[in-house]
Amino acid sequence: MNEPDAEVESDRDAMLKKRQHIDLFDTNLSRLILRLAIPSIVGLSINALQQVVNAIFVGALGAQAIAAVSMAFPIVVLLTAVGHGLGVGTASFISRQLGAGEYLEASRGASTALALAAPIGVMLTIALLLNLRGIFVTLGVTPTIMPMALDYAAPLLFGYTLMLLNIVNGFIVRAEGNTRLSMWTMITAFTLNAMLDPIFIFLLDLGVRGAALATLLSQIAAICLYIAYFAKLRGIVLVRIFHISLRADRIKQLALIGAPATMTGIVSAVYLMLMYRAAAPFGGESIAAVGIAMRLLTIGALPIAGFCIGSHAVLGFSWGARDFARVLKAAKFMLSMTVAFSIAYSAAIVIFARPLVRQFSDSDNITEIAVSTCIVFHLFFWLFGIHSVVTTMLQSFGRARLSAVVSLARQGYIFTPAVLLFPAIWGFNGLLVSQAIAELGARMIALFVMFHQFGELRRAPPNEPCPQYGLL
Repeated sequence: MNEPDAEVESDRDAMLKKRQHIDLFDTNLSRLILRLAIPSIVGLSINALQQVVNAIFVGALGAQAIAAVSMAFPIVVLLTAVGHGLGVGTASFISRQLGAGEYLEASRGASTALALAAPIGVMLTIALLLNLRGIFVTLGVTPTIMPMALDYAAPLLFGYTLMLLNIVNGFIVRAEGNTRLSMWTMITAFTLNAMLDPIFIFLLDLGVRGAALATLLSQIAAICLYIAYFAKLRGIVLVRIFHISLRADRIKQLALIGAPATMTGIVSAVYLMLMYRAAAPFGGESIAAVGIAMRLLTIGALPIAGFCIGSHAVLGFSWGARDFARVLKAAKFMLSMTVAFSIAYSAAIVIFARPLVRQFSDSDNITEIAVSTCIVFHLFFWLFGIHSVVTTMLQSFGRARLSAVVSLARQGYIFTPAVLLFPAIWGFNGLLVSQAIAELGARMIALFVMFHQFGELRRAPPNEPCPQYGLL
């Protein structure tokens, strides 16, 4: 054993006794999942609230400001997709290695992922900054909105590498069971952002650029917390320079498992581009209405996503330990929780659409369009919990191809042809129909895959690799 490996083994033996945040072997599965998931829910809900707070402050600047920030949202989604994909691949790798007792391999995976994230962030930042105006032209940004869209997007891009590192760090600490650190980091970033928004936007009169700068500074605060955590070796997974390994097989595992998540994020960005481009011919008020509906949709989706992300460690850990009965039990509990929430949220939006929309805009025209948009967007949201659990299961198992089939359905191969066809026939109502068809179709695919996966888990012999599951 070489010197770095020996150092890791000795560190690991000492850490397991004093730094095990949550016992992933806990036999009370529902308690374990809730202890992991609740901090993730709080953290991602805070992230959604941060978007709402930004929208409320920006909304005070007028409809054009809301439209400008909304048109920049697809770029933010695209950038987040890269970090989410790398983070999902890393978390899946780490949780399965921890379940198998391979602590050194888990540390190598985490260190390698962070080493890859930095240059990726820099390259994407440069590429997007050089083509930012052309991207907005492609999105259909009007000349009146263009200056504000550029003012908002450019500062965000300068902080993208930090955002990417924060996303990957969050997945690493959640994979080892420390969802609380991720939660408190997000809360810290939100609090700072909320405090700086009115100062930068109004007091310093920076407008939408002030909102972007506030977000940038909050990302700096978050990365400082993660640096302190890993520098003081407070986690089970050790992030160190000599753990970085550019072996092709390890990078391949991180990339293949995370690829569907990245592809989903990229498709989500294209989905938003198509959505706003389809709304653009109907005026800035229609763009603002779609932006409001998308924000409310995100608010509902993030707690479910947070629950699944927090539970990811249990699924991956149990999979790595080849305890398939435990995987099935965990998945069923996740379904009961996420479906109950998605039904309640869908009903709440449909019933209280008008007062909710009024929180974003005082314009009567925007309100009328946004109310109907919000209702249609949430008609089939009650099935979102099933879709999220199935996607998380497939990611935890390392089933990249099937994960792509499920995750790309709604915003990709179902929505794209619909939105290219129906708005041309039925106008803005065609856009709403496209969204409803995509939602329902994707949920039905997830439901079918779920029953198939449950059947395979029931038939899989314990403590042996499931014959139907592999990396691909």
